[in-house]
Amino acid sequence: QVQMVESGGDSVQAGGSLKLSCAASGFEFTSCAMAWYRQAPGKERELVSSISTVRTIKDADYVKGRFTISRDNAKRTLYLQMNILEIEATAVYYCAACYCTVPGCRNGFQHWSQGTQVTVSS
Repeated sequence: QVQMVESGGDSVQAGGSLKLSCAASGFEFTSCAMAWYRQAPGKERELVSSISTVRTIKDADYVKGRFTISRDNAKRTLYLQMNILEIEATAVYYCAACYCTVPGCRNGFQHWSQGTQVTVSS
C-alpha cells in the first residue's frame, strides 16, 4: 500500500522556522519526482517547491530563498525547511509523489499525503 506520512506541522510565530517531513512507502521513491503543495482556506492548492529524481528544484516565486526542499532516497523521505515564516504561509501542506499523465491525477501527481497544518501567527 502507498503511504505518505507527514510530520512537522505546527503553530509558530512570524519569523520562525519549521521543518516538514514526508515519509513515503509502497512505491519506487527513487524513480519519482516529489513536491510540496499548500492550500489555504478558500484558495486553490498551489505548488511550493518540487524536486526531480536528479534533484533539480523548482520553487514558487514567493519562496524567495526562504524554503528549501530536499529528499533522502535512502530514507524515502521528503523534507521542506521553512525559514522566516510569514502569516501568509498559513495553510495545509501536502507532499506529492510521481508524475502522472492520466486523467484524475491532481496537479499531475499520482500520490498525495493527507496534509499537515502550518499556522503562522503574529
